[in-house]
Amino acid sequence: MYAMQYEITLPADYDMGIIRKRVRDFGHTLDDRQGLHLKAYVIRERGADGSPVNQYAPFYLWDDTAAMSHFLVGGGGFQNIVRDFGRTPVQHWTITAHETGPAQDIAPRTASRHVTSLPADEDPTAAVRSALDGLRRTARHPDVHTTALAVDPLRWQLLRFTLWRDAVPAGEPATERYEVLHLSEPTATSRRTAASSTPSRSAT
Repeated sequence: MYAMQYEITLPADYDMGIIRKRVRDFGHTLDDRQGLHLKAYVIRERGADGSPVNQYAPFYLWDDTAAMSHFLVGGGGFQNIVRDFGRTPVQHWTITAHETGPAQDIAPRTASRHVTSLPADEDPTAAVRSALDGLRRTARHPDVHTTALAVDPLRWQLLRFTLWRDAVPAGEPATERYEVLHLSEPTATSRRTAASSTPSRSAT
């Protein structure tokens, strides 16, 4: 599994209603995308929740790297970003672990991202183990929908991305805090559809 994110930083006076409408109109197009685990359509709005910028920064979890490649360079969707905003750099990470939380069946309203550097003079194993313990603790929070831990072996950084039912808790360490406009979750949608179509057994 891979994580992917691109950050489109917009002018200070940009009308973020344009992004909100874009997501309302087109966010559903990836709701059933094969190979996609989830896509969180997230924004930061200047002056809201401590953000210094206006930013559109969708975050993806991909189950299939071929599907990710098709999205980026095979005409699978990213060409619309290039058309409207230019060819923005795309960050990607290898997923170390991801967990669903108690709020996994409720549409998340916010998200947090926490990036930490792995010291150059230390074995990263201990740091990753500690981060995994933290991930599991986070996953038990009643407001967590999904949380994921990923590693960037180019910069040797750890990333934790978490989707929350309500506001990001005040004590949650976060490099960035986002508002979630829409969540495409093909894997969960397929699972729920299969469950709803399974005949229930009647008591005898």
